[in-house]
Amino acid sequence: MKKKKANSGENAPPVSKCPDNTAFKQQRIPAWMPTLNAPSVLSTFYIIGAFCLAVGISMIVATSNVQEIWVTYSDYCSECTELRKNSSYSEIPCTCTASFSVPEEIKGNVFMYYGLTNFFQNHRRYVISRYDTQLLGKNVTTEENVVKQSYCSPFTVYSNGTPMAPCGAIANSLFNDSITLSFHPNASTTIQVPLLRTGNTWWSDKNVKFQNPKPKDNLIQAFAGSGRPPYWQKTPYALDSLDPNNNGYENDDFINWMRVAALPNFRKLYRRLSRVQEFSNGLPAGNYSYTIEYNFPVSKFSGQKHVILATLSWCGGSNMFLGIAYTVTGALIILTAFVMLAVHLKNKKQRKTFSRK
Repeated sequence: MKKKKANSGENAPPVSKCPDNTAFKQQRIPAWMPTLNAPSVLSTFYIIGAFCLAVGISMIVATSNVQEIWVTYSDYCSECTELRKNSSYSEIPCTCTASFSVPEEIKGNVFMYYGLTNFFQNHRRYVISRYDTQLLGKNVTTEENVVKQSYCSPFTVYSNGTPMAPCGAIANSLFNDSITLSFHPNASTTIQVPLLRTGNTWWSDKNVKFQNPKPKDNLIQAFAGSGRPPYWQKTPYALDSLDPNNNGYENDDFINWMRVAALPNFRKLYRRLSRVQEFSNGLPAGNYSYTIEYNFPVSKFSGQKHVILATLSWCGGSNMFLGIAYTVTGALIILTAFVMLAVHLKNKKQRKTFSRK
């Protein structure tokens, strides 16, 4: 009889699941493991503590040199505040003036911010009420675009089917007060302070996240077939009458507003001082005034509006928190190191005494 051929797989050696016999896979590579002793640990604590103290003190000194002037103009404009309580009067213009003085010259670059209190831009429903694809310049009148704007509800389309551009609660609540700064060197002279309306946003926002729809050279045509948000008094292509390149979704004020704040009390950059003529060194000391076209209502949420003139340091604006945090952390680390040193010396002394006995 003929013998059956054995199955080729029956006598095959078992496949090994062990890693290869290499220095890396078998963990035979030379390694360095530091030995923790008192000198190395204590020196590390002292170095880290000294570093934190140095950074913290430097930040506190730099921040203390920042100059700021706050004006709560919602208090000055009480008549306009009362007028804006009734939404039916939103189209009626209201202008007010807030006077203040600069006690000493503010040298260097000066930034103008507007501030709001008790305005919760961090509310989840508010934060997601936007359509980023639309803000990238997608055609605002296509049916597909209107359907995807459901994130923006209820600020998506008008009752007649006209889509809103831009849509959403964030865009609809755009801060739309107009603030002008004037300098009064004497009782009979008024000089309007030159302020820069552009260059106030992050580069990534201006050039990547926000793009006007095509054709960009004719925004009236680009936004044809869409309507402005209900609370807006101007169309998107007419936000800045002085600079045609600062309109639509690429408007600096609009971009800054769309970057929502994390806390209910916040400030946003509004203008920068143009350092020309009398203001080449900064803002001279003297009397100033704000002329405000009051449009943004705050009484409904018991808020207030501020204008802040401020300078900056290498670590930012006038906020002591980070400097104090570094200083306290450094002091605690050094204090801990001294306690550890005392415990080490005490134990060392006890060990010597025990060894002698």
